[in-house]
Amino acid sequence: MSQTVSSDVVIRVRDVRKSYGDVHAVDGVSFEVARGEVFGLLGPNGAGKTTTVEMLEGLRKPDSGQLEILGIDADSQPDALKQRIGVTLQTAELYPKLTVTEVIDLFRSFYTRSLPTDQLIDFLDLGERRKALTRELSGGQRQRLAVALALVNDPEVVFLDEPTTGLDPAARRSLWDLVERLREQAKTILLTTHYMEEADHLCDRLAIMDHGRILEIGTAAELIDRRFSERAVRFDTLPGVEDAELTALPAVKSVKHDDGRTSLYTGDVPTTIGALLALTEARGLEPGDLGVRKATLEDVFLDLTGRALRD
Repeated sequence: MSQTVSSDVVIRVRDVRKSYGDVHAVDGVSFEVARGEVFGLLGPNGAGKTTTVEMLEGLRKPDSGQLEILGIDADSQPDALKQRIGVTLQTAELYPKLTVTEVIDLFRSFYTRSLPTDQLIDFLDLGERRKALTRELSGGQRQRLAVALALVNDPEVVFLDEPTTGLDPAARRSLWDLVERLREQAKTILLTTHYMEEADHLCDRLAIMDHGRILEIGTAAELIDRRFSERAVRFDTLPGVEDAELTALPAVKSVKHDDGRTSLYTGDVPTTIGALLALTEARGLEPGDLGVRKATLEDVFLDLTGRALRD
């Protein structure tokens, strides 16, 4: 999903670093987010996404670098930001003996300015559960309530850290719809995710992170186009067939392997498949589950890191 976003930068991250002993959790990260943009940090668990976001939220102090939100230094002035940002943590601990309405009312009391409780409940589709205890909510309902609490103060910038992890497909789609509605309100959203489809669907731009570093930044289409103009011919990895033989097939630009599958990136699919079938037939082999597809964000991540990003 993409849209025209403002050139007004509301989040600036410059060469930010955070280490724990010998572990460089965030290692020189830099990016900017424009007003009204949905910006994603995409990467596996342990990539440094949550640490980066928690430093922006004022929950962790960076070792070095610059963190600025809405013109405010997030490291030295975290209290000045609290009235203007909304935060949904990766793991939300809700008050189990309070109802949905009571929890929202409690969080509203923390702010000098807040949205009406009924408005938040309606926006998050929690009307039928307004009197339910938070411990009685489903996973998807708990996530929607967590987002409602992040929106209590009508924030200009919203942080969503792995908002759909652990949800079933229907609940995940419901959260996606919610993010789309926040986009329509011109909220600036920074979300972290390890779901390729989620990043592709929601983010105007995204940064691919791994081992504490940002490897690439751009729209999903830009990231794919920078590395691939070819299609991928995919099949179950063949025993005894060397990469040199596959690379030598007509029109093959590169060969990648992951999780028992081989991908040949080619500019001429029919010619490559014909040569592949001839090669395997001569060996008495057959490329199982043979298929063709356009390059995706998964291919980009595989190309950048040498491995696929698994959910």
